[in-house]
Amino acid sequence: MLALAACVVVPLVAAGLRSVLWALVGIAGLALGAVGLWWFLAYTGAVRAAGLVLAVAAPATVLALYAAFGMLGPALVALALWVLAVTAARSAVVPLDSAKGLGRTVAEAPRAPWVVMNPRSGGGKVERFRLVEKAEAAGCRVTLLDGGQDVTALARDAVARGADLLAVAGGDGTQALVAEVAAEHDLPFLVIPAGTRNHFALDLGLDRDDPAAALDALAHGTERRVDLGYAAGRVFVNNASFGVYAFVVTDPAYRDAKAGTALRNLPALLTGPDAPRLGMRADGTEVEGLQALLVSNNPYGRAVDASHPGRRERLDSGLLGVVGVRVANAAQAAGLARGPHAEGLTRLTAPQVLVTSGTDTLPVGIDGEHVVLPSPVVCRIVPRALRVRIPVRHGGLRRPRAAVADWRRVLRLATGRPPADPGVREAL
Repeated sequence: MLALAACVVVPLVAAGLRSVLWALVGIAGLALGAVGLWWFLAYTGAVRAAGLVLAVAAPATVLALYAAFGMLGPALVALALWVLAVTAARSAVVPLDSAKGLGRTVAEAPRAPWVVMNPRSGGGKVERFRLVEKAEAAGCRVTLLDGGQDVTALARDAVARGADLLAVAGGDGTQALVAEVAAEHDLPFLVIPAGTRNHFALDLGLDRDDPAAALDALAHGTERRVDLGYAAGRVFVNNASFGVYAFVVTDPAYRDAKAGTALRNLPALLTGPDAPRLGMRADGTEVEGLQALLVSNNPYGRAVDASHPGRRERLDSGLLGVVGVRVANAAQAAGLARGPHAEGLTRLTAPQVLVTSGTDTLPVGIDGEHVVLPSPVVCRIVPRALRVRIPVRHGGLRRPRAAVADWRRVLRLATGRPPADPGVREAL
């Protein structure tokens, strides 16, 4: 609360009531930058070039004006104080529905663990970290993928042969396939973060820089039950992406040139006559005309988190996270500068989401893997469906933080008053 007050006081001391004008100048710069970014992404030729210039020039001009009139220092201090205030506010309060049950169940060591490894994942992490040798030394039966096997069939065969734990050293897409089999048979599931991004491992609290450390969970592990998402029967541990991203990943060139392929395809996907337009229905909310829709296994704390991309505060809320984007023109692009409350941005949570497209089929990016599903697509979540094995010494699901700053609750805490909700008092 002190940091929040200070971020207002600093510009007032520096410029008095003129600080309001300077705040408006900053907001205008953000809006113009958003317009330039929209032109750059949605058009080609001269308009794209003009958009790039505007996206760079607008914020640069604002910074130059701040510097020329002695407001750059106060503005940076105020921004730093705001970030500090929001971070502290989110860290100060445990979400009510997750304040209980933060403990983990001690797990017995498996007798016949099985692990499937993709030697190509993560630029060859399996070989670089000698995961095969270390897994075999820990008592695992190891299966290496060569690109042609059916991962789901391999996992089911392992269960039929007596495996009492299923593990994956590979990307999130491979993890989802094996996790589905583990959930079907109520077997523990172990993640070895040997992929490129390892978003699921990140949210489990695993050490992505030391994949072999996950094997410690075999002898010294605990278990947590986490949710699984389903898109028309396909499991996802992270998210199912519809619209622009799903269409971009269908291009064969995407794997080798992600940025170039996306820039080449975006104009047609955003403003072209065949641009995808999605509909979404969830918990009484209905939105049409979406260009992009992300349905996640538990909600992301923020739409964009530079320090922890794709970070979810918890994996057992029993709710899907939904983020939809609808931007049809430069004015709506400028409106995105409002952040979470922008008109073109939809964010909500729900146990089930219906995605429509007006077509018979719909491309979907499920944990980064491209699939085509019959339309409409029903996404749902199964609470606590998966038993995840976690090393005692190397990670574990974090104590959750609030997804947004609840300033009313923070103020009550800061002033020593008891929380208004008796359930919150009990949790604290």
